[in-house]
Amino acid sequence: MRVGVIGVGEMGKNHLRVYSEMNQEIIGISDINEERGKILAEKYNTQFFKDYKELLKKDLDAVSIVVPTTLHKKIALDCMEKGINLLIEKPIADTLGSADEIIKNTINGEIKIMIGHILRFHPVIEKTKEMVESELLGELVSISAKRVGPYNPRIRDVGIIIDLGVHDIDIISYLYNDKVEYVYASAGSVIHNFEDHANILLKFRNGHAGVIETNWLTPYKIRTLTLVGDKGIASIDYISSSIKLYNEEEEIDVKVEKKEPLRNELEHFIECIEKDKNPLISMEDGRKVLKVALSAIESYKENKIVKISD
Repeated sequence: MRVGVIGVGEMGKNHLRVYSEMNQEIIGISDINEERGKILAEKYNTQFFKDYKELLKKDLDAVSIVVPTTLHKKIALDCMEKGINLLIEKPIADTLGSADEIIKNTINGEIKIMIGHILRFHPVIEKTKEMVESELLGELVSISAKRVGPYNPRIRDVGIIIDLGVHDIDIISYLYNDKVEYVYASAGSVIHNFEDHANILLKFRNGHAGVIETNWLTPYKIRTLTLVGDKGIASIDYISSSIKLYNEEEEIDVKVEKKEPLRNELEHFIECIEKDKNPLISMEDGRKVLKVALSAIESYKENKIVKISD
């Protein structure tokens, strides 16, 4: 597969590395940082293009868009015009209008577009989804997430809800297999132009609850998820890639395959192109997550519960 990467910052470098490990043919990379781009192009024996439109003139099968969220729409539309399959890093866009424009310009389903909500491909989530579907935990009652840690200064164009909160909005919705009906958020800013800490309460159509705590103020990183069911509780740690299952009788360490989530994600993306399969995360999925995140921002700014309409 002939691939390109637009945006080779921290996450983009990982896309580049994994494509290389997968033995995909990396046709070129693009980044506004010419020095960084040229170093990486030399490392991966490919071409560097300061202007991504020059990269798009090449014969490409697929592109990863790994740029700031505010640039997603423009670059995605330019790629789609060329008929190139796309992986757009989460979230799909910065506004619903931009997301809608990406969706409506899809060329009759002739190209594959996947939104990079990477945690769906994390081994702990793949295993947890199996546990939920097999009813190992019984009827789910609540799911709570904690995603905190120090601030990364490269995140400047959005606040923590759009940057990190979308991860857990997507995962909780995915595990419930349901849509958010109401959202209430409390958030604020201490060190950032946008919100840098937030607590988000989600109510789903089936009546279940989701709770998300996230901030850029904690000096150490925590990435956890807890599912409470009427037959058991699952405690998930993304960092250690571990799951503990608790029931009335025992505590069980659940066996989890150790594999890089990004490798799983990019393998799935390439397989969807090669075998004409629908990606696990659609553009519509990406739009739903963005809508909930934007509603959470509206909620904390206006101090109200926000109803999520279709």
